[in-house]
Amino acid sequence: MRNSEPKPSWLKVRAPSGARYTKIKARARELKLHTVCEEAHCPNIGECWSSGTATFMVMGDICTRGCRFCAVNTRRNGAPLDPDEPHNVAIAIKEMGLDYVVLTSVDRDDLPDQGSRHFAQCIREIRRHSPKTLVEVLIPDFSGRKKLLHHVVDAKPDVLAHNVETVRRLTPKVRDPRSGYDQSLVLLHRVKERAPNMMTKSSIMVGVGERRIEVIETMADLRALDVNFITLGQYLRPTKKHLKVDSFITPKQFSEYEQVGEGLGFDYVASGPLVRSSYKAGEFFIRKHLEKKAVIKVPS
Repeated sequence: MRNSEPKPSWLKVRAPSGARYTKIKARARELKLHTVCEEAHCPNIGECWSSGTATFMVMGDICTRGCRFCAVNTRRNGAPLDPDEPHNVAIAIKEMGLDYVVLTSVDRDDLPDQGSRHFAQCIREIRRHSPKTLVEVLIPDFSGRKKLLHHVVDAKPDVLAHNVETVRRLTPKVRDPRSGYDQSLVLLHRVKERAPNMMTKSSIMVGVGERRIEVIETMADLRALDVNFITLGQYLRPTKKHLKVDSFITPKQFSEYEQVGEGLGFDYVASGPLVRSSYKAGEFFIRKHLEKKAVIKVPS
């Protein structure tokens, strides 16, 4: 049952529509691809898809962890990996003419390498078929295993993201017990150890009971690890079985968090009620930053 919690006016969005949105949805169905945009009930799906940004979820739609905020289905074991998926994802991205893609996955603790090699192969296939498309990856923590992280880092995505999701105090309440605040911080640190120039990113949900000072402390923890980009957005309860919304954060408070993040030295901060970890990623900050730093040349 979907959640029917009343929401403030600033959280209302139009129903998704448009030719590009329809095309992406239809082709994803044909190729049996999963998008986190749909699985996570993202409120920005229409806006992002229509503007040429999409988030693909690989390794199936069954997660082996059970975070209390997430709408993705969970079981002890996921389905067998599809060996054609890296190719199919790459072909779909090429056909759709996407400018910026976010590649993410469910947790696959049931696999020996937790799917890290499969993830890396998806990145390489996208590079082969769409060399001009920017690739951001939003990865799980791979149980803190450095070698598995290196599989993904060595595939050289443009941006590597891993979400701390919430503040330290609330991590046991919000995330699966196998996840951890410090484990996430260590992963982000190890990315820079392996590839010092790789852009990193993380995200914080608010509205789950955190205090303002805790959000700022979390932002400071991330910046201390040279995380380049951060997003902050309102938690929305997917169903009545999930964690309740503690509060709806006002646009004014989000604006303050943005100012704090910029003061801490993040290269870009996306902070707002409807912002998600992959919300219009290219337009909001990644493209802007990469263009400014002349890391890539973006077609006009």
